[in-house]
Amino acid sequence: MVLLRVRNLSKFFGGVTAIKNLDFEVNKDEILGLIGPNGCGKTTLFNLITGFHKADRGDISLEGKDITHVKPYRACQMGIARTFQIVRPFSELTTLENVAMGTLYGSSPTRSLEQGRKEAQRILNFIGFDRKTHVIARNLSLVDRKTLELGRALATKPKLLLLDEMMAGLNPVEIESTMRLVQAIRESGITVIVVEHLMKAVLGMSDRIIVLNAGEKIAEGTPKQISSDPQVIQAYLGRTLHAHG
Repeated sequence: MVLLRVRNLSKFFGGVTAIKNLDFEVNKDEILGLIGPNGCGKTTLFNLITGFHKADRGDISLEGKDITHVKPYRACQMGIARTFQIVRPFSELTTLENVAMGTLYGSSPTRSLEQGRKEAQRILNFIGFDRKTHVIARNLSLVDRKTLELGRALATKPKLLLLDEMMAGLNPVEIESTMRLVQAIRESGITVIVVEHLMKAVLGMSDRIIVLNAGEKIAEGTPKQISSDPQVIQAYLGRTLHAHG
C-alpha cells in the first residue's frame, strides 16, 4: 500500500534548481533510504513534504490526500513528523517534559497533561531513556539529544517519520544502536524515510534506496542494486561505498 506519493515535484530558489521533476512512492511500513551528495536536495525534499517550503510544481499526497500546500502544523496533524540535522530541545526542560510537549500535537493529541506525561514515559522507555526521565535536556550528550529529538517526533504519533542525518557524529556503537531503534520504529507500524551520509547504515537498514543528484532522481532500487549501479558509483558513492563493503 502506497503511503506517500510524489509526482513531478520541483522547487527553485532564484535561478537554482533544488528539486527537479521528482517522482517516487513510499510504501506503508517501509524504510526508504534517501542519499546523494551535499546540496543534492535531500533536506529540501523533507521541507517540501512537511510544508516548510512550498512546491513550485508537482504534487505530494499522503494516503491519497493532497498535502502539497499544507502548512507544517497541518502536516503534523495528518501524521508526518521529522527530525532536524541541528537538534534544538527545550534545553531547560527534562526529557519527560520535552516529549510530553510533543504529545499535545500531531495526529492524536493527548487531552491532559497527565495523559501526556504517561505517553511520554512510554516513549522514553521505547527509545531507551527510562533512566533519563528527569535529566535536563541541556545536560544530555550529542547522541542523547539526537535520541530525544526522535522521541519528540514519535510523540506526535506519526504515520510517516522523516529522519535527517540522525547518525552524523555518532561512533560505531551508537550507530548500530540507532539502526536497531529505527528498525524497531518500523516494526511498530511507522513508515520511515532516512537521509544519511553513512553508507553502511543506509545499506544495512533500508528496504529501498533513492539516489538524488542535483535535485533529480538518478537511481532507485534495493541496497544491493544501488551499491552496484555504475551511475550511482560515478555520481556519488565511489570509493566510500566499496570501503564499507
